[in-house]
Amino acid sequence: MTTIHGLSSSKILSVYIKYNNRTFYVSISDADRCHELDYIATVRNGIDIEQFHFNDNPLDYLLFSSSFHKYTGANEAIQVAKKTEQTLRMIGFVADKPYFEKEVEPYIDNKQIIYEKHVDPKRKKELLSNAYALLHIINHDETFELDVIEAMASGTPVIAMSKGMIPELIRDGETGFLVNNINEAAETIQKIGSISRKKCRDSIEKKFSIDRMVADYIKVYETIIEKCKLESVRPWGHYEMLLDMPGYKSQNSYNFTSG
Repeated sequence: MTTIHGLSSSKILSVYIKYNNRTFYVSISDADRCHELDYIATVRNGIDIEQFHFNDNPLDYLLFSSSFHKYTGANEAIQVAKKTEQTLRMIGFVADKPYFEKEVEPYIDNKQIIYEKHVDPKRKKELLSNAYALLHIINHDETFELDVIEAMASGTPVIAMSKGMIPELIRDGETGFLVNNINEAAETIQKIGSISRKKCRDSIEKKFSIDRMVADYIKVYETIIEKCKLESVRPWGHYEMLLDMPGYKSQNSYNFTSG
């Protein structure tokens, strides 16, 4: 079984295609599936919920938490903050320095737009928990975003661009808002108060806990075992059962498929 956490390049796809009939592929989201591959299941990532403090009384700032790159929507988050006259705290490492210097740095005044750089895990959890909302105004099809579920585990609603697998994470109007542009994102700021922070937490406990992820993988393994019982030909070859006794089995494998 192989879990595909996104394809780093289209060039690597041929490798996955080569073994398409010899292994069982698992995707981390429905949106992240490649139509050229066969999947046995989707198992979404899980987090340790107890590591994130639930806060039902947030402060009045918006939060951007991601790397600084044209695809992650840092400038778009700034525009939303400017349009709504909200304080925006920004954390993350600079992945694209020219982009940061042109599209982000000129707006940092440490009053309304505050850049805290790349913070340690403890500070990040504190910022996620205290934020009024997380802004995730991305410019690409997201495969999976841990910051989004970590924010909701803390009780913080998320305003995100409806791209990639984001709709699989957020229930529009219940745990956050799905938007299509900066103006829509700005309009939802005044609606954030209608979101139950407890519902945000509950949704993550139900769908994105470690226990749920483990349970899903166990189901995958059980399905694989059952499928192999019913097949006369396995992806890796054939076998013949020689002896099946209580406590042990003896079998002969042959016609092993190579490279």
